[in-house]
Amino acid sequence: MALSPHHDGSELYVSCSTPRLGDVVRVRVRIPVDAAYDAVRIRSTYDADIHVESAARIMEGPRGGVVAARAGTDDGVNDGFVAEDWYEAPLLVHNPVTRYRFMLMRADGGFDWLNATGVHRSEVSDSDDFIITTFTGSPSWNVDGAVYQIFPDRFCASGKSASRNPPPWAIPTAWGVTPLARGEGSGRQWYGGDLDGIRSRLDYIRDLGFTTVYLTPFFTAGSVHRYDASTFRHVDPLLGGDEALASLARECHGKGLRLVGDLTLNHTGSGHEWFRRALADPDSPERKFYMWRSYPDDYVAWMGVPSLPKLDWSSRELRERMIDGPDSVVGRWLGGSDGLDGWRIDVANQTGRYGADDLNLQVARSVRETVDGCTGGDGVLIAEHMHDPQNDLDVNGWQGVMNYAGFSRPIWTWLCDPGNTIDYMGLGVNFCRRRGVDAVSSMREFLAHVSWKTALSHWNNLDSHDTARIATLIGDERLVAVAVGLLMAFPGVPMVFAGDECGAVGSTGEESRVSMDWESMEGTHGTQGTHGIAVMETYRRLLGLRRACPALRSGGLRWAYADDDSFAFLREDADDRILVTASRTDGRRMRIDSGYIGSGRPRLLYGDGHVEDLPEGRVFVHDRASVCLWRLDPLPVPHW
Repeated sequence: MALSPHHDGSELYVSCSTPRLGDVVRVRVRIPVDAAYDAVRIRSTYDADIHVESAARIMEGPRGGVVAARAGTDDGVNDGFVAEDWYEAPLLVHNPVTRYRFMLMRADGGFDWLNATGVHRSEVSDSDDFIITTFTGSPSWNVDGAVYQIFPDRFCASGKSASRNPPPWAIPTAWGVTPLARGEGSGRQWYGGDLDGIRSRLDYIRDLGFTTVYLTPFFTAGSVHRYDASTFRHVDPLLGGDEALASLARECHGKGLRLVGDLTLNHTGSGHEWFRRALADPDSPERKFYMWRSYPDDYVAWMGVPSLPKLDWSSRELRERMIDGPDSVVGRWLGGSDGLDGWRIDVANQTGRYGADDLNLQVARSVRETVDGCTGGDGVLIAEHMHDPQNDLDVNGWQGVMNYAGFSRPIWTWLCDPGNTIDYMGLGVNFCRRRGVDAVSSMREFLAHVSWKTALSHWNNLDSHDTARIATLIGDERLVAVAVGLLMAFPGVPMVFAGDECGAVGSTGEESRVSMDWESMEGTHGTQGTHGIAVMETYRRLLGLRRACPALRSGGLRWAYADDDSFAFLREDADDRILVTASRTDGRRMRIDSGYIGSGRPRLLYGDGHVEDLPEGRVFVHDRASVCLWRLDPLPVPHW
């Protein structure tokens, strides 16, 4: 990829990411001096009508390519810089959601478009324009942090768990037994993990470098996955009850950790007290909480599963009880030293949608208002969305999504074992292996569909309790390390399912819900074998680098190279520049345009590689399949 015109929504290019309505924001674009453009305009829309402003050139790059460091400097500072012009234009935020793109004026009188997917000589739709909104993103603790997902039944059992009597639905299962891969029984295997057990392992989580603990559901239910809640008033006694959750929250906060819960707004369990009242009394308000084809025998259920009746969000009383205000289900568990710091919403994309009805946005905005109100604007609200979420984001509802479409799937299909037999997202076909250029194309497209602050709010994940484990899907431990490196370096928040850091395996979501092998890890961080120790150190080291490098947390993104087996991108802010190179084969060579690098010598921070200087430019060589992180010298950029 040759150096090309660039803009993204990061702080290098936008003077304010969350303006007020009516503000004029300054936006910038950088243009290589040899790109044959002699002027720039910005095209936006006010009330769906087109508006154009001219941009001023605020920094001029030297003609003749990359300029070397100035002679005579002896302080070790390399102030070489790249031949790029910077332009700045005013952007009026006339609407809460403002879309814009750049007109790159050619010397021959024509122009090209620059939108979030790159430069185009053809007409483009507004859907890929850059986005700025007046809505706040997720809190800084989310953007700067890292999330550790826990399936409570399988993480750690306290001494109290052995004394608890399981309900009739539970199948007591010995710790360490491989979970069933599928079938009804998989949701009934009870291992005995509880919240006090999680509390006892918080130092382990923090010492790895994670900052947020995310729990899958903890309400009383009819299964161990607990997405079939029977009440929202109490924490399941099998997990320790209400006080155990409050104690866990207090200890998390005392250790500088955040705690996020998991809530289903699309459905309840058929054993839920609301649904039981709805069946028992046709005149009850709860009857209107659910969708009926023919009362009482035929009701709408999630994916047709009878135990998961779907909620009807046209009910005002349901909204009051469930999502509106501090006394609602959403609100009552939030805030304070013993409360949650936010929610992950299960199957958020399906919530409020059925046939001709679509109340999803109303629900999302109400939940967001309650989360903001109960946390002083410091709470997180993340939606589960397994495919394209663009129409549900940047509308003052969900702050971001579990980024399956824009991160997980491109990485899965680039690195997966070509001979795998794992079902691809329930489509009845196995995962197929694709090229690096295809992965880059997908990631670039999905990034283009959201604002930059939303992209930074996403939870990027390599697997979860709903998917095969990354170690099983990929197989090759070297390529698993490549995936983990990309997880830590790509825009968004890294989310890791407990056990991945120990090399956990599983071919389905159910089988991946393994119990943690604490006995083999106790005191040694991995006596389960050399591979387990290496995997854990990979996570610890990469999380440490992400914490130490601001550009990896909030810096912009420039794609620099892509071929079948490798690709590279640059994360940068005004003071920090990190080049990320990734290869799925040994000995891979990437010749990256010197315009991305500058004149300083790249310094390897992580990985197995080296740099060769050739007459035609720098070549980054991966000694083996790996991710490499290189620190580049900062370039002069215009400051706000």
